[in-house]
Amino acid sequence: MWDRHLVGGTVAELHHRDVPLDRRSVWVMEPSTPTLVFGSAQREECDRATVTAAGWSATRRRSGGGLVAVDPHDVVWIDVVVPRGDPLWSEDVGVAFDWIGDAWVRALATLGIVGRRHRGDTVGAEAGRAVCFAGIGRGEVAVDGSKLVGLSQRRTREGARFQCMVHLRWRPDRWWPAVAAAFSPVEQDAVATRLAAVTSIEALSDDASLGGAADLVVAGLVSELLALP
Repeated sequence: MWDRHLVGGTVAELHHRDVPLDRRSVWVMEPSTPTLVFGSAQREECDRATVTAAGWSATRRRSGGGLVAVDPHDVVWIDVVVPRGDPLWSEDVGVAFDWIGDAWVRALATLGIVGRRHRGDTVGAEAGRAVCFAGIGRGEVAVDGSKLVGLSQRRTREGARFQCMVHLRWRPDRWWPAVAAAFSPVEQDAVATRLAAVTSIEALSDDASLGGAADLVVAGLVSELLALP
């Protein structure tokens, strides 16, 4: 049995929201404003005036990893919670991503999208440490080598919270120029070579309007989760 929640707020509020980890639950997050989210260990040295002028705010999340651009119109953001001791729980942090990646593959198949769960070492690790979607890690889903589903995991003694994101549209030109200077030249070069290795529902769909696409993505994943033992 899965508890289901629909939660709105700023990106900072949603990232810092405490959710119970003692039972299975799905949290569909509806952010209110475009926000650039830095990982906990990243330098946040972007020029705030430049970021604001580009139409974004900036915040920092508790978990590590690279920068994530969250635009309410461009992403679907779902958090999935599994308690410790649940049949889906794994003590191995890497293995723990496998089941949720497989659920995403099945959910996307209902939309006619053929994805594959990534199984090997991280692709584009250097770029991924700077910008999350520039790398492909274990459990994440790609279509013909291009990343579609990004995953992160926050674990405590009680359970694991998987944060999942799918792009309806991938438009890095709207935010990367505003923050590129916050990264080293090596990081900038690594990211620049990987930004094209990301795909979106828009790029894979015959419906350019994306009408109802977000609801279909959510419904697809929830249906797959409900089917799990």
